[in-house]
Amino acid sequence: MIKRTLYFGNPAYLKTVNEQLVIEMHDGGETKTAPIEDIGLLILDHQQITITQALIAKLLANNTALITCDHTHHPTGMLLNLDGNSLQSMKYQAQVEASLPLKKQLWQQTVSIKIQNQASLLAIQREENKYLLNLVSAVKSGDPDNCVKSGDVDH
Repeated sequence: MIKRTLYFGNPAYLKTVNEQLVIEMHDGGETKTAPIEDIGLLILDHQQITITQALIAKLLANNTALITCDHTHHPTGMLLNLDGNSLQSMKYQAQVEASLPLKKQLWQQTVSIKIQNQASLLAIQREENKYLLNLVSAVKSGDPDNCVKSGDVDH
C-alpha cells in the first residue's frame, strides 16, 4: 500500500485517538481524522501547529517521517524511527563505517555539485559564472586546499 504524505501549512492541533491522527483546524473549527498506519510522511510548515507527544510516538512507531519547517518554509528537521527502521539503521552504519578515501571522494562530489549549482543559478540570472565553473575542476578529494576555509580567495 502506498503511504500518504500530509502537509500542514495552517494553524492546527494534531493529536491521536484510537490509532487515528486527529486534525483540529484553528481557522474553521473543522476536525478530520486519518489512520496513522496510512501515513508515510508528515510535513509541519506553520509556526502555530501543535502536536502531541503521543501522536509523535505513534507516527514514529509506524515508520512515518516527520519534517518540521521554519518561518521561511524551509525544512529544519526530520524525525525518523531509528529503532524499527532497519534500512535507515543500515544506512547510518554504512556511513559510519565508510573508508576515509570514500568519505573524501563523497565530500569532493558534494562540494563540486554545490559549486556547479551556484554557477547554474548565476547563469540563469545572466551573471558571470566562469570563476565558479573553474573551481569545480579544482576541488580535490577531501578538499584539502579549500580556499574559502583558509581565506585565500583570489578573484
